[in-house]
Amino acid sequence: MGFSHRDRGRGMEWTATREFIETTWQASILPALERYIEIPNQSPAFDPDWQRHGYMERAVQLVAAWVAARNLPGLTCEVVRLDGRTPVLWLELPGDSADTVLLYGHLDKQPPMEGWSDGLGPWTPVLRDGKLYGRGGADDGYAAFASVVALEALQRQRVPHARCVVLIEACEESGSTDLPAYIEALGERIGTPSLVVCLDSGCGNYEQLWVTTSLRGLVGGTLSVTVLDEGVHSGAASGVVPSSFRIARQLLSRLEDERSGAILPAGLHVEIPAERRAQAAAAAAVLGAGVAGGFPFAGGTRPVSDDVTEQLLNRTWRPQLEVTGAAGLPALEHAGNVLRPTTTLKLSLRLPPTLDAGAAGAALRTLLTADAPHGAVVRFSAEQGTSGWNAPPLAAWLAESAARASQACFGRDACYQGEGGTIPFMAMLGERFPQAQFVITGVLGPRSNAHGPNEFLHLATGARLTACVAMILADHYRAT
Repeated sequence: MGFSHRDRGRGMEWTATREFIETTWQASILPALERYIEIPNQSPAFDPDWQRHGYMERAVQLVAAWVAARNLPGLTCEVVRLDGRTPVLWLELPGDSADTVLLYGHLDKQPPMEGWSDGLGPWTPVLRDGKLYGRGGADDGYAAFASVVALEALQRQRVPHARCVVLIEACEESGSTDLPAYIEALGERIGTPSLVVCLDSGCGNYEQLWVTTSLRGLVGGTLSVTVLDEGVHSGAASGVVPSSFRIARQLLSRLEDERSGAILPAGLHVEIPAERRAQAAAAAAVLGAGVAGGFPFAGGTRPVSDDVTEQLLNRTWRPQLEVTGAAGLPALEHAGNVLRPTTTLKLSLRLPPTLDAGAAGAALRTLLTADAPHGAVVRFSAEQGTSGWNAPPLAAWLAESAARASQACFGRDACYQGEGGTIPFMAMLGERFPQAQFVITGVLGPRSNAHGPNEFLHLATGARLTACVAMILADHYRAT
């Protein structure tokens, strides 16, 4: 795996650490993840009856039982519950200093999604070629297990570390709507972390440590265009009654250039920091065609841009629109010659990391609903927006630690890049703990396909990342 034999002067023997972590992943984490994948514990946004179904409780109890079975001296595990909210798992391990490290993950899942390959499915764990397929293993059910094993590795080597708190929520895929209440309720117990480690992000490849420098925000909602009280014969009405689909398309053209995909309103863009441009260029040099190659393009479909740096900036620092759902359109076998009364579209607009989601949502509503074409009834039902996050400057000790950990565990330098997704908890913590350092990383690399069909966890990367976390925690103690 590329670990150095000994981290000289730092009290950690990395050959033994590597062997322990690899063995534990195979013997303990992998079987637990297979059981976890079998549980259809969808996030509340996709399973409003989650309490009655009991799947979330099964997942929580699975992780809690696994933690208890590890029998790590001093580690406490508690299921914290607030009325009407999804539970959180609270793990706490006393340390050798007054500092606190907060490690974060989640155990709720996206819905199953269609299109899984033969022999694969969302609730069926399948191990192939070093990859564990199934919903939620990589995003990010592994986080709780990896966090505990990283701490266990330190204890086995008697390496000192700060007090560590592991917080595993069950509402992240619904926008972490329950989490602010828990952060408030647990505020005194959390304290003031000097380091936050999040294992819910991505990696540009499976060959080095990737540290996330920014996350995009998100606003969205449902755009509805109604032109009739009921459908009518298209031969009689077309040319007299405007098409609701055409009007919806016209409204979207206010927001997006349909040729390039560029978002048009200047207020939805920000100035990209020079440091982030430089990091994108460096990541592009490492990844090359692998950025676009990580997606299953159909036929002769080409990327939006052939410039790899621009691809990375497009997906991390520029707003982008996707229509994620539609209503009012009958299935093909039921589609008659009818001018339909209504077209409804579910919109998802990714935002630059430093753009305020509230302001963006208000601007989006005004843009889509003002001066409706043909006087049609246009409604936009906005969902709660989530602002993005831009990492604070990296402390020298952390930059050195990440570089050393990547070399020790992967044999290559660490890389830095923004991510196109949203982790609401990070913006929340960034505001609450402005002096903290952040290590945001994960196992979601090329073709891992979180949220889509054929999601997989690259097992070797999971083990190496666990070792990187252990090494960074050891370096954190020495630096504080």
